[in-house]
Amino acid sequence: MTRAVLFDTETTGIEITQGHRVIEIAALELWNDLPTGKSFYCLLNPDRDIPEDAARIHNIRNHNVEGKPRFADVVDEFLAFIGDDPMVAHNASFDFMHVNNELRLAKRPLLDEARMVDTLVLARKRFPGMPNNLDALCRRFDIDLSERTSHNALLDCKLLSQVYVELTGGRQRGLELPAEAGVSMGVHYAKVENRAAHRVVIHPEERATHEKFLGRVKDPVWPTLTKPDA
Repeated sequence: MTRAVLFDTETTGIEITQGHRVIEIAALELWNDLPTGKSFYCLLNPDRDIPEDAARIHNIRNHNVEGKPRFADVVDEFLAFIGDDPMVAHNASFDFMHVNNELRLAKRPLLDEARMVDTLVLARKRFPGMPNNLDALCRRFDIDLSERTSHNALLDCKLLSQVYVELTGGRQRGLELPAEAGVSMGVHYAKVENRAAHRVVIHPEERATHEKFLGRVKDPVWPTLTKPDA
């Protein structure tokens, strides 16, 4: 099992040389490329005005960040969450640049770019010459975009986690559960008499739930690997 952190930022603008700062940061924990449900999220006071052209993109304005913590106030919590694991982002060089700028201002060690996993690079390799922004990828993978009326770091992370699963084949890998996980997933194991093996016995309602899940997966491999109980 390998851990990674998928993250996204919203900022006051593009160039850190022009004094632009991070105003929102979100991160999701991944194990074997699948989200665990653990997350980090914070709206930040950038100690500067948010230009209207940036606010039109993410819908975060000056009044939204009044009284919010500064990056230096949450840096320890953020660093504890990300640990030393790979960090996944879309157009990751932009997010790394801005997070490293905040770390520099907070007098903390910078993120090593060797940790960077860029889903934009992955998408361009898989779909060369095609639009590969987050919206285009969500539409390509039939991921619901109805809540994305503006850029939002946490929502973008949740959407990107689904895109990342599709780009890496993680949804199929997620079906390969260790035997000890069977009980927690509602699968009952019965020992076969005089054999050093186990037989999986699936209740009818569990089978129906599983088949409903497979109906939402593109080209599931599970049906080709298993046969229904006799």
